[in-house]
Amino acid sequence: MGPGVITGAADDDPSGIATYSQSGAQFGFGQLWTALYMLPFLVAVQEACARIGAVTGHGLSYAVKKHFSKRVLIFMVIIVLISNTINIGANIGAMAASLQLVTPFAFTPLAIGITVIILFLEIFTSYRTYSRILKWLVLTLLAYPFTLLIIQVPWASVLPATFIPHIEFNFAFFFIVTGVLGTTISPFMFFWQASEEVEEERSQNMIQHGAPYLTARFVKNLRLDTILGMLFSEFGTWAIIIVAATVLHGNGVTDIKTAADAARALEPLVSTFPNAGYLAKLLFTTGIIGLGLLAVPIMAGSAAYALAEAFNFRDGLNLKFKQAHGFYGAITLATLVGLLINYIGIDPMKALVYSAVLNGFVAVPLIYLIGKISSDKKIMGKYQSGFLSRTFIWLTFLGMAAAALGTIYMLLA
Repeated sequence: MGPGVITGAADDDPSGIATYSQSGAQFGFGQLWTALYMLPFLVAVQEACARIGAVTGHGLSYAVKKHFSKRVLIFMVIIVLISNTINIGANIGAMAASLQLVTPFAFTPLAIGITVIILFLEIFTSYRTYSRILKWLVLTLLAYPFTLLIIQVPWASVLPATFIPHIEFNFAFFFIVTGVLGTTISPFMFFWQASEEVEEERSQNMIQHGAPYLTARFVKNLRLDTILGMLFSEFGTWAIIIVAATVLHGNGVTDIKTAADAARALEPLVSTFPNAGYLAKLLFTTGIIGLGLLAVPIMAGSAAYALAEAFNFRDGLNLKFKQAHGFYGAITLATLVGLLINYIGIDPMKALVYSAVLNGFVAVPLIYLIGKISSDKKIMGKYQSGFLSRTFIWLTFLGMAAAALGTIYMLLA
């Protein structure tokens, strides 16, 4: 269990839970096929990001800065900062709104308290300790697979929907599909996993004279870790869509407006208890908080890595605050600005879906850069992308571009 597993779990963050739940509630099993078909593309992109970090000993921003124009670097850093900050705000808002379901506290003190806890953990704990905490938070996603075992799933409908793509040519369908793609193949994951592979190398003393000393075993473990992490992520996606489609769509709930609406999907798991409604909300809140505490620091951290490498700040979660003021300052700023976004009047659950759709647009140019870097023999040497990796990365680029353009076309049509 390394950066791949942590990144895969963070992929099913509150934004992911909300978007997959909305997909299941609105379209039933109509978008279930995305969970299966996204897996090889997700693995290809994340493995390329991990390999770039491991081979170069630096994150994605450094590779772009060294091998592309300054204009490209600035564009990339800006869109990552904007995208991650909006995602941070949406996730903090959803965490606070979910806590309101089970506590008597108001939104503002909850949101501020969550922000303080996240910043304290990320800034004042060591990388080794922090990575252990992140790995345990992965377990909070299991509520949905457990619910899947309890409800009466119409498997005769689920299995064909898993393997046979279904497409509707309307704005609502393309909007949610873009959100599903954007919250799955998400920009913050690209930067985080590349940089965390470097952290892994540092923790194992594999960087010598400023360059990483790669072993075949490290690269093999990197790939296995990434495959397992993304497989876990897509299994979670599949389970969430089925649960939402069966419990919500099957009972006439087609629009998730609040955290309470989303929490209803987990009621079957605790239906034998007298206060099932409250327990479902508690279970949902636990998952949102656990995965939010996992995802928000990763979003802030990936933005800080991108900024630090672009402007030559010292970076790394292995460094203390006094050793990397710029890096931790970027984490703090992104998180605080994200907190403030919650006060512009957008409902927290809707904000999660909107942020997922934004990711779907932002990911397109970033995947293009990842494809170019990972295939460049001058940069990657013997670890450049092979035929299979290149094929899936460029198909991912084309697929996400098509979804984004389809959403725009349906909006304007």
